[in-house]
Amino acid sequence: MAVLYPPTSFSFIVNGISTTEGIDSRFQSVSGLSTEIGTEEYAEGGENRFVHQLPLRPKYPSLVLKRGLIVNSGLIQWCRNAMERFDFEPRDLIVTLSGGVGSTAPLMVWNIVGAYPVKWDVSEFNAEESKLAIETIELKYRYYTIPSASGLSL
Repeated sequence: MAVLYPPTSFSFIVNGISTTEGIDSRFQSVSGLSTEIGTEEYAEGGENRFVHQLPLRPKYPSLVLKRGLIVNSGLIQWCRNAMERFDFEPRDLIVTLSGGVGSTAPLMVWNIVGAYPVKWDVSEFNAEESKLAIETIELKYRYYTIPSASGLSL
């Protein structure tokens, strides 16, 4: 099957959260896969015309996962352990973007290192609207890597 370019963003999976097959790997959306490198200004001594921009360490935003509310799952238990018992168990996650409908070959993979939950939110309940209850899980993580396309093996 030919891979479409540019790729679609709707065919993805998140692995590593729990051992429950399927239920904790499917999400409505995943955001926070970005990196920003800040800079520090350094004025050159004796030469007032030049200000150098020196790179600092990279910053990673929170990884935000959204899905329909699931009452009992490994992901929710992991979040509850962190929120209620202050028992943090960092986990490595894998976010995989596949080639589209019917394709199982990964186009791109993000290896998330040391993720742990910092926020769990449930959408508003409103008797006047017929909407799904959506849960949002926010995770902090140390960093992520993107393996080369030739090294993909899942």
